[in-house]
Amino acid sequence: MYVCLCTGVTDGQIRDAIFEGCCSYREVRQATGVASQCGKCACLAKQVVRETLTKVQSSQAAIPYPVEFNVA
Repeated sequence: MYVCLCTGVTDGQIRDAIFEGCCSYREVRQATGVASQCGKCACLAKQVVRETLTKVQSSQAAIPYPVEFNVA
């Protein structure tokens, strides 16, 4: 879905920017150009960023770590 009509940025592009290393709305904005013209999309763009960052953080917290460590 298009989030920003002025620059043609989609929600998928915002998610991709986060998966590629953007860690904040500001970084996503710089990487994609979202909300850089009229700004009407800023609220929706922030929502997509917030939801995606929350998913990424919760999935990283669920990574299992080994209980036993072997010393060589």
